[in-house]
Amino acid sequence: MKTQTKIWRVILALAISIIGVLHFVIPVPFIRIVPPQLPYPEALVYISGFFEILGGIGLLVPRVSRAAAWGLIALFVAVFPANINQAVNNIAIEGIPHNQLLYWFRLPFQAVLIAWAWVYTKPDEGKPLASIVPETPGNNP
Repeated sequence: MKTQTKIWRVILALAISIIGVLHFVIPVPFIRIVPPQLPYPEALVYISGFFEILGGIGLLVPRVSRAAAWGLIALFVAVFPANINQAVNNIAIEGIPHNQLLYWFRLPFQAVLIAWAWVYTKPDEGKPLASIVPETPGNNP
């Protein structure tokens, strides 16, 4: 993997892990944007924060980095309704400029995050995909 790609992996891992920690440190802003149709908004915020931290750490662990990237993609899709809710209902959050246009412009950024994580779903160049068949003396290539 190219050095630049590795650097971007670390940046994504750190950013998503920090956001995940913020779900526990200051959950109220995240709870406020959970769509009202969803039950247990506080629990959903803690669950998403946990998986953000897990995904961020997982991106940095070679054995699980591809699975972590897929998990982050699923997470980015899962939290998208909260971002839509914030934009549609102009929900102000401390620490983010209160500008509904900014909330709308933030929505396409979710696709950028998905594409960014997608890069890390691919196996490293030159490394074969893991086999589900255990190696034994009789089936080694």
